[in-house]
Amino acid sequence: MDLGTIIGIVVGNALILSAMLMGGTIDMFIDVAGLMIVFGGAVSACLMAFQMKDVIAAFKAAMFVISADKMEPNQMVQTMCDLCEVSRKNGIVALSKMKFEEDFLRKAAQLISDGTKEEMIREALTIELDAMKARHAIKQDVFAKLAAYCPAFGMIGTLIGLVQMLANLSDPAAVGPAMAVALLTTMYGAMFANMLWNPISAKLMSRTATEVINLEITFEGAVAILQAGNPAQVYEKLSSYIPAKERKPFQKAKAKGV
Repeated sequence: MDLGTIIGIVVGNALILSAMLMGGTIDMFIDVAGLMIVFGGAVSACLMAFQMKDVIAAFKAAMFVISADKMEPNQMVQTMCDLCEVSRKNGIVALSKMKFEEDFLRKAAQLISDGTKEEMIREALTIELDAMKARHAIKQDVFAKLAAYCPAFGMIGTLIGLVQMLANLSDPAAVGPAMAVALLTTMYGAMFANMLWNPISAKLMSRTATEVINLEITFEGAVAILQAGNPAQVYEKLSSYIPAKERKPFQKAKAKGV
């Protein structure tokens, strides 16, 4: 579970809710028509802009980012050192028999066990990186577009409310609800964009950056294992990807596996 995301959601919404309650009741800020215009309109526009499978994949990715812990680069460095120790004691072929949860780690182990040349490993890295960035960019763009659509539909709701208000100036009882729709839709658009969609897009970008580093560590580790075969040397090479203050000290790898 990503604790920072949970804290951000809870604290942010709690502060907004508290500000609402200080000036009246929560009922004042609930308008079904406004929610339909902003949320429904933004999602509909997003479905027109992207394929259905891409929108579904984006929301699944968002849930994964919130619920799953990311593998830190330090952990990936240690994993590659463990693989190096396994290959030293049991031979590189033993890596092909190991089980991994991460697909790219499984691919790296297979490349090592096959004795793949350095050029082929780097070519595989480039293809894997480009493909991953392309997939993630679409998911990030889904939420970036939602963040852009929500304020726009909030403005549409405001115009609808103003038209309704001006059309019923002779009826004082109708002016209030129409003005509420006009103001609340703008608020909904700003809230959805800045409290939900933009943060999710930024979180996905952050996760992508970490995965890029992990992928580079994995494949550089594969090259280092084939070249040196020494866990300490592998650690020294791969730890360069991590800022000096954040590096964890080298730990002797365990040959039992990862």
